[in-house]
Amino acid sequence: MSPIVSVVVANFNGARHLGDALRSILAQSLVHIEIIFVDDASTDGSVAIAESFARNDPRLLIVRLPSNGGPSAARNCALALARGRWVAVVDSDDIVHPDRLRRLVAAAESVNADIIADDLLVFRDDHRARPQRLLRGALAASPAWIEAHQYIRANCLFSRAVPLGYLKPLIRREVLAAWGIRYAEDLHIAEDFDLVLRLLVRGARFHVIPELLYFYRRHTASISHRLSPSALQAMVVADGRFRAWAGADVVAPLREALDTRLASIHTAAAAELAIACIKERRLVAALTVLARQPRAVQIVSRLLAPACLIARFRRRARAGVPPALPTDRRPVICVLSRQRLTAGASGSSAYLLSLCRALREAGFALHLVCPSPGTLGRVPLVRVAGDREVFERVAMRGTFRIGGIFVARDPRIALRAILGIADRFARRTGITLLSALARPAPYAVAMPWTAADFLFIATEARGEANIILADYAFLTPGIPYALSPGAISAVVMHDLISSRSAAFGALGARDSVTALAAPAEAEMLAGAQLVIAIQHDEAAAARRMLPSGQAVIVAPMAVEPVDAAQPGEGAGLLFVGSGTAPNIDGLRWFFADVWPRIRTVRPDARIMIAGTVCNALTSSEWPAGTTPLGRVTDLSMVYRRADVVVSPLRVGSGLKIKLIEALGHGKAIVATTVTAQGVSSLLRDAVALADTAEDFAVEVLRLLEARERRAARAAAALAVARESFSAKAAYADVIEHLRTPPCATAGTSAWAA
Repeated sequence: MSPIVSVVVANFNGARHLGDALRSILAQSLVHIEIIFVDDASTDGSVAIAESFARNDPRLLIVRLPSNGGPSAARNCALALARGRWVAVVDSDDIVHPDRLRRLVAAAESVNADIIADDLLVFRDDHRARPQRLLRGALAASPAWIEAHQYIRANCLFSRAVPLGYLKPLIRREVLAAWGIRYAEDLHIAEDFDLVLRLLVRGARFHVIPELLYFYRRHTASISHRLSPSALQAMVVADGRFRAWAGADVVAPLREALDTRLASIHTAAAAELAIACIKERRLVAALTVLARQPRAVQIVSRLLAPACLIARFRRRARAGVPPALPTDRRPVICVLSRQRLTAGASGSSAYLLSLCRALREAGFALHLVCPSPGTLGRVPLVRVAGDREVFERVAMRGTFRIGGIFVARDPRIALRAILGIADRFARRTGITLLSALARPAPYAVAMPWTAADFLFIATEARGEANIILADYAFLTPGIPYALSPGAISAVVMHDLISSRSAAFGALGARDSVTALAAPAEAEMLAGAQLVIAIQHDEAAAARRMLPSGQAVIVAPMAVEPVDAAQPGEGAGLLFVGSGTAPNIDGLRWFFADVWPRIRTVRPDARIMIAGTVCNALTSSEWPAGTTPLGRVTDLSMVYRRADVVVSPLRVGSGLKIKLIEALGHGKAIVATTVTAQGVSSLLRDAVALADTAEDFAVEVLRLLEARERRAARAAAALAVARESFSAKAAYADVIEHLRTPPCATAGTSAWAA
C-alpha cells in the first residue's frame, strides 16, 4: 500500500533533539506513512540515531548527502523520493502530536484543501519562557482560508501580524508535481514562505485550523529566527525571482503586498547593520544607517532593550554548554488530573493519592499538574492533599499560591461558593429559592480541553517527565503536551465510563459524569501505553476494547489496615460517599426501601452519613434516625464507632473505594453485588451481599443483633484487606512496569530508575 503521507526530515547536526522528533513521527496514529530522513552531511551522531530507529521500523528511509547544501536542498532530495498523497515537513528539532497527520489529512480532504496547516506550540528548549501559540485573534478561533495577499502581508518582517510562514503545512504532492515547484536552495530562511506563495498564485487552496498539533522548539542553534545580512540579501533576490517567475498579470494585484514585504526586508537589513555598528562602537555610522531607514529605529530599540539584551546574553552564555546532570536521578512522573485532591474527598481522589504515595515510596518523583480551572468547581481555597508529602511540585491553573493554599484567581468562584453555602443552609429548612443560582459546578474530569489547558501542561511539565500518568481516560489528550515523546504514558481508568449511561437509564436516573460511547472511550484509553484498571471486570472490558498489544494492569485500591477488627461501639450504621450520582441514587433507594424495614424491627436503629453526598439531599429527604455528618477529614473515629457499614449502590462502575476502605478498617459490611463488582471473588465470606431491599434489611438486622457475628465478619474483612489490598499487593505490577525503562534503540528513550 502506498503511504498516505511522506514525512520529510532534513537534518544537519541535529543529534541533540533528533530522537524526540523521530519518536513523535513514528508514533503517529496514521500508520500508513513514510519518513524520508535526509542527512545534510552531519558531523555529529545524527545518522547513528536515525539508523537505530530504522532498524525497528522499515517506514524510515535514510539518505546521506555527500556535502552540505542547506535545508532546502535536503528537502528537495526528499521530495524527489516521496510517494505519499501528502507531503509533511518536520524539522529535526521539533515534535509533532501523535494524532497530527490523521487529523490534518481528514480536515484537508473534508474541505478539498491543497495545503493545510495547524497552529504551533512554540516552546524554548530550556523551558525558561512560557510556551505560546503562534496563531492569534480570528485565526486562533476558527478555521480559515488563506489567500496569497494575506499570506504575503503576514510574512512582513517585524510585523505585528501572525507570521504564517512559520507554519508547517501538509501539501498535496500532486500540486507540487503538476507545477514543478520545489524549494529555493539559496534560501536558508523563508524557504517555506517562498514555496507556499508559489503554490498559492498557481491556485492552490490553503486552509488553516487552530489546533495545537506541531510543537516548535526554539534553541540557540535554531536558524529560522537569525536574520544575517546574507540571509536578508537572499530574501531580496528571492523576491525579484518570484516576480519574474509569476509574471506581470499575477504580480499586479499582489504588488502592494509584495512591496510592503520587500520594504520590511530592507528595514530589517538596516536594523541589523545599525546594531552591528553599535557593537563595534561606530555610533556615527549607526546613526547614518538609521537616518536613511527611519523605520529601523523601532526595530533597533526593540532588539537593544535591556530585557532583550540580558536574555540574549544568557542564551549565548548557555550555547554550546552541555546541560548539567541532575543531582536527583529519580525518574519523574508528571500526574495530570482534574480532580480536587483534598482530604476526605471522593473515592477516586483517594485512589489516586494512594497510588501516588506508593510510587513515591518506590523511588519516583511526582509532579502534579491540574490544567483546568474547572478543577476548583466552586471552591475558592484549596489545600492539596499530598502537597510536598507525595507531590514535590503542584501546579493548578487559575490559582495563585499562599503557603500551602491555592487561591482562585477568578472572583466568581468565591461568589458561587457563598451562594452554595447559603443554599445548603436554606435547603435544610426546606427553602429552595437559591437552588437555581447555586447549581453545582460541571463535572471537571470530563470538561472539554482548551488551548490554554494544553499550554499550561507544556509550561509546567517542562519536558522533564519520564512517565506521564493521566488521571481518568479524559486526561489522555493532555499527554502529548508534556513535550516528552520518549516517556512512558499510563492512564488510570477509575471507571468504565461508557457502561454507566445504560445502567443509570435502566433505573430512570441520570449520571453525574458526561456520557461517553465505547469507541470514544477506547480511543482515549489508547492514548496511553499502559492502562491501569482498578478491578478485574473492567480490566477484561478494557482488553476487549483496546489493541491486543496494549498493556492493561489491575491495581485495586490499597489501604493501610488497622491493627485489629472493629465490630463497633454501638453507633449503628454508617454510609460514606461523595456527591456522585451512584451514591445519591443508592442512598435514596436505601432510605425509601431498606431503612423503613430496618426501623420496623429496630425502631432505635441509627445511621450516620459521611461525605459530600449529604449536600445533595434536602432536609425533607432525611428520615428519622439519620445523622448527616457532611465531609469528615478523618474518618477513622467514625468507622471505629459504627457497628455496620452499608454500601447500597445499584449502579456505577469502577472499584467502590469506600468498600475497600471499610475492609481496611475491619468492619462488618453489607453491600450490593454492584458494590462488589470486580472484586467479589476476593471477598469470600467477608461481606454480606444483598440486592433486594428485603434481603439487604435482613442482613443488616442480623449483624446489628449479634455482636459475635459482627466480629466474625469484621475479622474476615480485615484479613481480606491485608491479603489483597495492601500497597504491595495492589501496586506491585504497576511499579514494576514503570520501573522498566524502554529500550533506546526501539524508538523510545532509556532512563535509569
